Amino acid sequence: MGYPGKNTKSYETPKHPWQAARIASEVELVKTYGLRNKKEVWKAHSRLKNYRELARKLLAESAKGTLSGHIKVDAENILNRLKRYGLLKSEATLDDILTLQVTNFLDRRLQTQVHKQGLANTPKQARQFIVHGHISVSGTKVTVPGYIVSKDDELGLSYYGNSPLAGEAHPSRPAQVAKEIVQETVKPAQPNTKTEVN
Repeated sequence: MGYPGKNTKSYETPKHPWQAARIASEVELVKTYGLRNKKEVWKAHSRLKNYRELARKLLAESAKGTLSGHIKVDAENILNRLKRYGLLKSEATLDDILTLQVTNFLDRRLQTQVHKQGLANTPKQARQFIVHGHISVSGTKVTVPGYIVSKDDELGLSYYGNSPLAGEAHPSRPAQVAKEIVQETVKPAQPNTKTEVN
């Protein structure tokens, strides 16, 4: 345990700094999910690694015999947590934890969910809306783009009540932007004012 007043990293950095394949995949994830930097990818990797390690330990215990006592409780807690956050299906087992990918965790971020639910036009705009305090989760303002959204909270995503974006006619809302694009592409044909001279 470190010093209580000192911040500690919640993620692990890659062991080797120059691996072309890894760097390319990280850059692709940063672009796809509109992340700020690779640190957010590393956080998702670390979270996935921790769950996989726990699953392997519990599977090793189950190989010795049936799970019982605190080991069984730990297994149920981990599975229930991952199911609550929509990372596993309701009938999933410990083996399914080992099949999870980094994209499963990135898909559950608030930034990704805001974009997927149509509250923002792009992942980058979703991040901006969150950081500027325009998004609420079940009525509570959340300003952390990396907030993991549970299945229950997913239905409660909306614009924050005091936000200007809460108004239907705000020009930055996706519906208004789409309406402007449609109006620009479907302009009425200009009548021909030229007169033919014989």
